[in-house]
Amino acid sequence: MLQTNYIIENKAEVIERLKIKNFDATAILPVIEKKNNLRKKIQKDLDDHLAEANLLAKSIGLLLKDGKKDEAEASKARTAELKTISKDLNDQLTALEAELHQIVVQLPNLPHSSVPTGKGADDNEIVAEWGSIPNLGDYKLPHWELAKKYDLIDFELGVKLTGAGFPVFKGKGARLQRSLISFFLDEGIDAGYLEVLPPLMVNEDSAYATGQLPDKEGQMYHMQVDNLYMIPTAEVPVTNIYRNLILKESDFPIKNVAYSACFRREAGSYGKDVRGLNRLHQFDKVEIVQVQHPEKSYETLEDMKAHVAGLLEKLGLPYRILKLCGGDMSFTSALTFDFEVFSTAQERWLEVSSVSNFENFQSNRLKLRFKDGQGKTQLAHTLNGSALALPRIMAALLENYQTAEGIRIPEALQKYTGFALID
Repeated sequence: MLQTNYIIENKAEVIERLKIKNFDATAILPVIEKKNNLRKKIQKDLDDHLAEANLLAKSIGLLLKDGKKDEAEASKARTAELKTISKDLNDQLTALEAELHQIVVQLPNLPHSSVPTGKGADDNEIVAEWGSIPNLGDYKLPHWELAKKYDLIDFELGVKLTGAGFPVFKGKGARLQRSLISFFLDEGIDAGYLEVLPPLMVNEDSAYATGQLPDKEGQMYHMQVDNLYMIPTAEVPVTNIYRNLILKESDFPIKNVAYSACFRREAGSYGKDVRGLNRLHQFDKVEIVQVQHPEKSYETLEDMKAHVAGLLEKLGLPYRILKLCGGDMSFTSALTFDFEVFSTAQERWLEVSSVSNFENFQSNRLKLRFKDGQGKTQLAHTLNGSALALPRIMAALLENYQTAEGIRIPEALQKYTGFALID
C-alpha cells in the first residue's frame, strides 16, 4: 500500500508513474486528498476538544478547593459535553479513515524508473540469456508423454482423486521432485538463507498484508468456514512472520528460504499452454524472501537474481531473464525480473521464477518497520523470488535431458536422486 502523505505530496509523479502500469489515477487522487484534508480537520478538532477536556478536568479539583462550586459544576457540565462531542468526532474519524484506506489500497505500487512501458508479456525486455538449446533431432517427446512412458507422473489419477491440475508423482518422478526440493533448499541455506517451513493456510490479515487481498481473491482457494486461504506461494506466510515488528538496522538483511506446496485456482486457464505440468492448481515451490534496508534493496535484488541464475546453470537449463513491462507486472511489485527456461520438445519458453522488489509497498501494509541510526522509524523493504518453482523445471528437465536410452539426470541432482538415468 502506498503511503497517503507521499501520494498527496507527489500527485503528479504518482499519476505519471502509475501510467507505466496502465493505471489511471487522475480521478482517484483528488478524492484521496479531499478525504485526507477532512481527516486532518476532524483529527485537529478531536485533539482540541480532548485538550480542553483535559484542562477542565484538572481545574475542577482546584475550583472546589477554592470554594468555587458553581464554576466547578460548569466545568463538569462542559467536560461531559466535550466527552459527547469527542466521541462523535472519533466515530467520524474512524469511519473516514476506513473510507480513505479502502481507496488507497486500490492503487498499485509505483513502478521503478527502469520499468519499460508496455501492455503485456510481448512488451517485456530480455536482459540476459544463458546456455545452448539442446538439439534433440527427431527424437523429442513432450514431458507429458515422457511422464507416461516412464511412469513418472499420472495426470489422470490426479483427476480421479481431486481434479484437473492436481497430478500424482510416482516412483522416480516423485524421487526427482523431492530431489529438486532438497537441492533448492540446500542451495538457499548455503547462500545464507534461514530455512522456514510455513503453514499452508493463512488468515485474512496475512493475505491482505502481502497484497493477495483484495487484488487476487479470485485466484485463491478460500476455506470459508474458518475464513482461511490456501497459500499461493510461501511468500505470504514467510513475509508475514515480520508483520507488526520494529527491527533494528543490525537485523538486516533478513533472509528466509521456504519450501511449500502452492495452491492457485488459475480460473480461465485452458488450451495447449496449460497441458501437463505447464499450469497446475497445486504445485511445489521453494521461495526466497528478504527484508532489507531501503538503501540496499536493489543491490539485494541483483543478488537474488544471481542466486536463481546459479540454480539454473547448475541444472544445465538454458534460460533467459526478462524485465517485466508495466502492463505485465504484479499489483505489488516495483520491479520484477522473470526467469524462463527453454522447453525443447514444446519449443517454447516457460516461466520458472519471478524475482521482485516491493520496496515499502508490502511493509506499509505489514507495518514492518525499523529504527535507523538516528532513532527514526522507517518502513523496511521486502523482496521475494521463486528459487525455484518445480513444475516447469521438471518439464524442462524431462524434455531437455531425454535420450534414446532414457532421461539423464543433471550431475547436481544425482546425490539426491541416487540414480543418473531414468530408463
